[in-house]
Amino acid sequence: MSAGAPSVPFLDLGAAYRELKGEIDEAIGRSISSGWYIGGKDVEDFEGEYATYCGARHCVAVANGLDALMLVLRAMDIGPGDEVIVPSNTYIATWLAVDQVGARPVPVEPDRFHNIDPARIEAAITPRTRAILPVHLYGLPAELDPILAIARAHGLRVLEDGAQCHGARYRGRRIGAHGDAVAWSFYPGKNLGALGDAGAVTTDDPALADRVRVLRNYGSRVKYVNEVKGYNSRLDPLQAAALRVKLRHLDAWNARRARIAARYRAELAGLPLGLPEAPTHLEHAWHLFVVTHPRRDEMQRALQDAGVGTLIHYPIPPHLQRAYEGAFPAGVSLPLAERLAREVLSLPMGPQLSDADAGRVIAAVRAFTSGA
Repeated sequence: MSAGAPSVPFLDLGAAYRELKGEIDEAIGRSISSGWYIGGKDVEDFEGEYATYCGARHCVAVANGLDALMLVLRAMDIGPGDEVIVPSNTYIATWLAVDQVGARPVPVEPDRFHNIDPARIEAAITPRTRAILPVHLYGLPAELDPILAIARAHGLRVLEDGAQCHGARYRGRRIGAHGDAVAWSFYPGKNLGALGDAGAVTTDDPALADRVRVLRNYGSRVKYVNEVKGYNSRLDPLQAAALRVKLRHLDAWNARRARIAARYRAELAGLPLGLPEAPTHLEHAWHLFVVTHPRRDEMQRALQDAGVGTLIHYPIPPHLQRAYEGAFPAGVSLPLAERLAREVLSLPMGPQLSDADAGRVIAAVRAFTSGA
């Protein structure tokens, strides 16, 4: 296969747009014609529709997922001198939000599903701990029941990072308000993706929702009257209009993802390859299909040569990023996160992935593992 764009892309966002082009173009055209470009009806309608979808009482739309995390932490009065328990295996945004409010992220290693391990959380709690921040990684919910029990026992808040799990369920209930709040990203590549950056917070707590709503708008609920020092983090109506269209198709698109994942798991079973697991009480949104292999880099090159695009989620764990240099005592190691960073590989996954292309992915993986 010649160099250049892979014949099977990791994710084809253009195909997602083309499938809904008529609906999206109509919604955006309507929004533009309204003459209202900050806030307004599309944003308010999306907030109501997404809250209902998630089974939460409130949704507050913001500019992006990182802001969603940070604003909730601010709304919880978490700040300098406080600690927040975070996964060691996650995208760095989870940690950055904690730092942005002046608190300290305290990492906890993953369980066999790559999510934060509830059995390791209590050992990380100190008198300064204020919250637990689990991430529903790859689309698979973290084990919320034990996390919530630990939080209740220690008087801690629980903020869920739902950036990758739109539509996922924990014990039959959609992710949306199991803990105190959920922070969402609608980055274009997400299961529910905007046409640019976008985010939201869902919660059952009216006071928390109100505080986030004020903080996102310069600390103001009445124009030119500023109650607190806030931020400019507002979802624009063009993104809200597109998200409203895509939300109507989210369950159908997630079902397509689930069918692709089932085929991958069936046809890659028995190979010398770590495959993702999905316990029966957790409904996976299949944002990513992540495999593990000790010769991951060779595997990625082989798939690239075969025309199959892949990504690594994530090649460097947060504690080894330059941004956190000096944040931990010299020699500190988080071996489980470090091993995953060496071994994980995300295969093409998305509702527009054709059966033929899924077959090409499977054939390329089988070819590599048989040769290896």
